[in-house]
Amino acid sequence: MSTSKKIPFSLLELATVGEGISINQTFQNSLDLAQQAEKFGYKRFWLAEHHNMISIASSATSVLIGYIAGGTSTIRVGSGGIMLPNHSPLIVAEQFGTLANLYPDRIDLGLGRAPGTDQVTAQAIRSDRMHSVYRFPEEIEKIQQYFSKDNASAKVRAPVAEGVQVPIYVLGSSPDSAHLAAAKGLPYVFASHFATVHLLEALKIYYNEFQPSQFLEKPYTTAAVNVFAADSQSKAEDISTSGLRMMLSVLTGKISYLQPAIKMDAELREVQSHPALQQMLKYSFVGDPQSVKQQTLEFLELTGVDELMVVGNIYDHKDRVRSFELFSEVMKAINQ
Repeated sequence: MSTSKKIPFSLLELATVGEGISINQTFQNSLDLAQQAEKFGYKRFWLAEHHNMISIASSATSVLIGYIAGGTSTIRVGSGGIMLPNHSPLIVAEQFGTLANLYPDRIDLGLGRAPGTDQVTAQAIRSDRMHSVYRFPEEIEKIQQYFSKDNASAKVRAPVAEGVQVPIYVLGSSPDSAHLAAAKGLPYVFASHFATVHLLEALKIYYNEFQPSQFLEKPYTTAAVNVFAADSQSKAEDISTSGLRMMLSVLTGKISYLQPAIKMDAELREVQSHPALQQMLKYSFVGDPQSVKQQTLEFLELTGVDELMVVGNIYDHKDRVRSFELFSEVMKAINQ
């Protein structure tokens, strides 16, 4: 069984910090993962933006993008995403214009409007951010203008960005983002690796309301999913316990470092069955290659998305690389 269209597959990286693992080593592991993903055939390697979380080191997103792009050669590298209300559109254009000049035709700019942190920290990042939240569509337009050759005659310019090709993606976890991406004729990326409730509704809105633009002729959708793949079902379930406990810590507000994997047991299965966790982890593919392939095909049939972006909060680096390697093999089989 395969799909009727080729489905590119990409990777979302949070630079998750494991218990007893330094931030420096975390960054080295991220680069190694990107290098392996390039070999495995992943199309993109995107980095998230989070703040004030001991378990996530991807806070200076554009800096990390430069580090990853500099250590790879063909894979596209981008933001999943830049939380735009935290930033000045001019600075974003300058940063990504610089990156795209250094690494031509390899840089993507995913934009979201969530803070990527708690409200107190969001206020510390930018005191007027709520004004920017409400002006999110206009802020995107400002970035597009800075990237335009036509901006050469403007009073405020980002010369390093003018005429540079950096595709912009709208990120979202609710119907609001779907309306916006459709109206602007931009590709749409949904965070279904944790926000599952509105996925199908948002995709329907985007497809129905899409307006062709100079950037995109027809709708293009990407959905994010969690993947915990291993050579055996039991091994996959065991390595998934790190991600499970991480999500539990988020729900309980007791965020800690990513914990080493433990044996999946009856107690953890009971925790996993909690409605809130079940909803959050609804699109998590856990298992051996055959099982993950079946779950992936069912998701593709359900959503009809054009691209998959996978996340895997796995403690052991070798297990994590192997999981993404197995998923690449699954996708290559699906795309045959």
